[in-house]
Amino acid sequence: MKTQTLDRFEIRFSGLGGQGIITLGKVMGQGLALGHGYNVTQTQSYGPEARGGSSRCDLVISSEKISYPKAESLDMLVALSQEACNSYYPYLKPGGVLVLESDLVNQPPTNKFLGLPYTKLAQEKVGIVQAMNTVVLGSLSFVLPFVQQAVMRKSLESVLPAKIRAVNTKAFNLGHRLAKKEWGEDAGEVWRVEE
Repeated sequence: MKTQTLDRFEIRFSGLGGQGIITLGKVMGQGLALGHGYNVTQTQSYGPEARGGSSRCDLVISSEKISYPKAESLDMLVALSQEACNSYYPYLKPGGVLVLESDLVNQPPTNKFLGLPYTKLAQEKVGIVQAMNTVVLGSLSFVLPFVQQAVMRKSLESVLPAKIRAVNTKAFNLGHRLAKKEWGEDAGEVWRVEE
């Protein structure tokens, strides 16, 4: 399996405690490291109130050794709350991609973003609001050019307890399918991928 060469790619997942931000970062990081063979660092922080406080998780992904583990100049910001979007948008580099929870971020700082109503999708289509982070993961596996969907899904299934595996696989597939349907052509345009 040939993976795309990455110099350094920084993703910040951000939102509220209880949205599964840290789990999302861990699962994606593990999928990129073990499944795709990249070097990955993961750092996280969350506010004093675990649920309802702010939460964030950063991944730095590279084909080379990672000299500095923290994200400073984001290639992608995933903002699942208005507060997170306001706080972290300034760290998104020019040409970086903003992914939003479109029902919770009512005032995007730019008109160039990819958005889906992740919470509503998890609740209505999957039946479990807690699977929202897996819907996000599925959509990112479509939009990130260096992520192979099948590899990421396999990684997700390997870290989940058996009793929640099926519902999360459904959530992952839903996110991927809707991102392809809603963002299809736009997704390619938001990237300036150097081969």
